[in-house]
Amino acid sequence: MTSDRRGLNRRQLLKRGMAAAIAAGIPAPLLAEALSALDVASAGSIRPMLEGPLKTAAAQALKLDLRTHAKSADAVAQSIVDGSLRADVFIPVTPGPMLTVLRAGMAETAYPVGTTEMVLVYSPKGRFASQFEAAAKGKAKWWEILQQPGLRFAHGKPAGDPGGRNAIFTMMLAAKKYNQPGLVDKLFGKTFTPPPASPGDNNHDRLESGDLDAATSYKIATDWVHLPCLDLPADSNLSGQNVHAEHPDVTLTLGGKTFYPDPLVYYAAVLKGAANPRGAIAFTQWLQGHEAQAIFRSHKYGSPRSAPTLHA
Repeated sequence: MTSDRRGLNRRQLLKRGMAAAIAAGIPAPLLAEALSALDVASAGSIRPMLEGPLKTAAAQALKLDLRTHAKSADAVAQSIVDGSLRADVFIPVTPGPMLTVLRAGMAETAYPVGTTEMVLVYSPKGRFASQFEAAAKGKAKWWEILQQPGLRFAHGKPAGDPGGRNAIFTMMLAAKKYNQPGLVDKLFGKTFTPPPASPGDNNHDRLESGDLDAATSYKIATDWVHLPCLDLPADSNLSGQNVHAEHPDVTLTLGGKTFYPDPLVYYAAVLKGAANPRGAIAFTQWLQGHEAQAIFRSHKYGSPRSAPTLHA
């Protein structure tokens, strides 16, 4: 699937695969069996599942060895379309990246397998922590806390990352709901440029250390990073399936392209030209079944039942 296999011989590849399997918690007896490789391209936000509980369960249930390629869903979709990335299955978040792949004829059908929502995470070491704790109990207004002088708010790059855009859309919807016209500019600036960070830093580490005060995040991420968070109202957290139809005035234009808020649904599709088509079909079907859905629920993913299937 990726170019990092160049220069590796069969023995090195085998050792690398076994090391990854052991790290994922795959039982030792399974390592002696022949697992069929399945290359999964995905949004970065679902990577911990694909390299952890889903990898272990798929090895046991389907005899598949999941191999992941994960980063921004937009970038992954484009790499699939231009042929620089070959994979068996694609799992992005939001319909947009999946529609890019479907419309390019690289897949036929995409099935919803899980959902999430936006939450507000905050630093337990920051000087606004006690105020956010009060807001979590309904004793303060979180949108007012975010606009206080000196608050350090983290966000990603919206142009090529659905997560960065979803943070902006969440605050656009909140600004509309609470009549806060200055909220978006206060948090993101006029150009939506993220604040500078040191090389190697990420927002979750900076929140844990107190270097940042708050950020929006997918709720599923709080299962892995263990930061305190506030749930946001359903009409602002992108959990609704009709968010664009309900808020046609909420749009974001970047580089001459206009974006609209999308529901936070994870889709899975078998890619055309898959090296392991049987495994890809089996895995995609399994993700929709009881076993995988129970795993998703145990890691804060919501049910995909209300989300529509997407077609080319």
